[in-house]
Amino acid sequence: MEIEELIKGKVSEGKEKHVPDISIGKSHGSDVEDLVTVHVGKEVAHPNTVEHHIAWLELYGVKKGEHAAGSSYGGDKYGQVVDLGRAEFGPSFTEPLARFKVNVADFSALFAISYCNVHGLWQNIIEL
Repeated sequence: MEIEELIKGKVSEGKEKHVPDISIGKSHGSDVEDLVTVHVGKEVAHPNTVEHHIAWLELYGVKKGEHAAGSSYGGDKYGQVVDLGRAEFGPSFTEPLARFKVNVADFSALFAISYCNVHGLWQNIIEL
């Protein structure tokens, strides 16, 4: 059984509205704290109605310098995958955007997954 059998998989519908955008900046008033922002629909706004909306997004980090032999995320090529957080959105009330304070120096990559209730799962990854 594959996850796409349980949860709708992505279809080629509006990539610019569905793929989570990941950006890294500094926390307000700080030169040291990293702030990771994940925004779905940054370029082109995604619909936000009960019938069609982004239900949630999740952020993960791939740790630097660790090799997880046999891990499901690429064997020993990648480090441990860490769940950094999740945000759920009330349709028509909240924009699909979340911010996470993360020490990005600990990670070699960050990836985000979002779920549109009509078009399924979407993902993005950035290497650091």
